[in-house]
Amino acid sequence: MFGVYIICLTYFLFFAESTGRTFEGRTYHYNLELFKEIRRFIVYRHTLGTQAVLLNLVGNIVAFVPFGFFLPILYPKCRNFLYTVFFSFEVSLAVETVQLVSKVGSFDVDDMLLNTIGGALGCLIFYWMNRIRRNYETKEKKRF
Repeated sequence: MFGVYIICLTYFLFFAESTGRTFEGRTYHYNLELFKEIRRFIVYRHTLGTQAVLLNLVGNIVAFVPFGFFLPILYPKCRNFLYTVFFSFEVSLAVETVQLVSKVGSFDVDDMLLNTIGGALGCLIFYWMNRIRRNYETKEKKRF
């Protein structure tokens, strides 16, 4: 499942024309000011449209939730919350850098923040589901 997620994420981050990922006529775009694009999407939400705002703000978070969820499953060292947050940030930094260099997107620190939040939420979901699983197993053991 993690492999399928990575393939889909790669497609949407680098190749999906519906998200403006084309190689024609692109120049370098970047935002190094934290909250600049987030603020722009909120202030101009009526002009940009709900779909664009949700795709940018919520989409960047949701895109990395599976990463934060699967990482602790695949790598037990990442069951430490800070490790998962750090790796989510690192992967987001790598993605943003490749987008800048390849000119198929923009390097945006706001995207890195939102992606890292998504990874952190995914890790919290992992903790929550793991706790439910352990409680269920404990109840089953007591029953027998």
